[in-house]
Amino acid sequence: MKTETQPTSYPREKVKVLLLENVSESALDELNRHGYSGIDFHKKALSEEELCEAIKGVHVLGIRSKTQITKKVIEEGDKLLAIGCFCIGTNQVDLDAATEKGIAVFNAPYSNTRSVAELVMGLFVMLMRRIPDKNAAAHHGTWEKDAAGSYELRGKTLGIIGYGNIGSQVSVLAEAFGLRVLYYDVITKLPHGNARQVHALEELLSLSDIVSLHVPSTPETRNMIDRKAFKSVKPGALFVNYSRGDVVDLEALRDSIESNVITGAAIDVFPVEPKKRGDDFASELQNLPNVILTPHIGGSTQEAQVSIGLDAASKLVSYLEFGTTTGSKTIPEVSLSPMDGTHRILHIHENKPGVLTDINTDLSENGINIVSQYLKTNEKVGYVILDIDRDISARAYDILKNIDGTIRTRIVY
Repeated sequence: MKTETQPTSYPREKVKVLLLENVSESALDELNRHGYSGIDFHKKALSEEELCEAIKGVHVLGIRSKTQITKKVIEEGDKLLAIGCFCIGTNQVDLDAATEKGIAVFNAPYSNTRSVAELVMGLFVMLMRRIPDKNAAAHHGTWEKDAAGSYELRGKTLGIIGYGNIGSQVSVLAEAFGLRVLYYDVITKLPHGNARQVHALEELLSLSDIVSLHVPSTPETRNMIDRKAFKSVKPGALFVNYSRGDVVDLEALRDSIESNVITGAAIDVFPVEPKKRGDDFASELQNLPNVILTPHIGGSTQEAQVSIGLDAASKLVSYLEFGTTTGSKTIPEVSLSPMDGTHRILHIHENKPGVLTDINTDLSENGINIVSQYLKTNEKVGYVILDIDRDISARAYDILKNIDGTIRTRIVY
């Protein structure tokens, strides 16, 4: 049953949606539920050349992590209003280019939190019991029944680097296992349970029996765990990275494993990763003892994909139908409740002095009444939602699109 929603200025069935990389069915269901039936669905990613052709005439683009949205692709998107990243990050999108074109970019940053946290906890147990080695021995016909080097988690100290959504969820689960939890974050954050924040990375590394990374990829985090950092690690510690591939120097990690400073590791992300399933893969960490390597699957569960599909699709629908930009990585976050008896116009403009004054002056001089208005800016663009009396909204639209500094103007309903 289709829900009743605010009528839009552009028929929903004519809105062209391009979904790539086998986005979850939950996304299609959400879009269809709101009347968006013009969906072109692809199971695989497209190359830049293919996408430059496919993007023409498309209003909404949905991708996962493999498709690269370059400036060239964005420039070819002649009607592109929004990009939905059906994944955690937005590194695959040229956000500067999207911002300059007034294209809203959304993602689903919290939808796989539980999936990652559960797997990370399982890895702690597997590494602490040296299961990778015992499993390999059993597969090769050797019965390694031995308690040497195997320990419980209870009573050990877990050091979490990055206390965001996933890091804090790991913290909660870890305490249930009886672990003491320390965490390091560049921002002071309130702890969950009995966790304690330390303010020096070296201190956390020196006190932790297990080190687990949960940080984004930024210039500040790139290679944050390097040879110098490994010198601070508590001898015999376990090391887990299920965050981003460029935050750890893998050669330094390999040397630390070979010298027995690190006695076990689990790595899911790598500086360079194969483009598709089945491609060849090589790493400095292959064939090392008590090491688990996984192919970037930390958040890859059926439940997470459903949640991601619903989250990202609902943000796209809210933007199309109400102009809501909550969660956007490019357009300032604005949310304004619908106003009865009005037409809503969105105005994205260069962030420079005087634009809002020009908007209000020009509308006022033409006798146009603004029922409600909301402005927010970031360092590059400003975003205004205006609700205008219905009988003069067309004239208001013509005025707004000619305001100096205008990037994009759109009548929502």
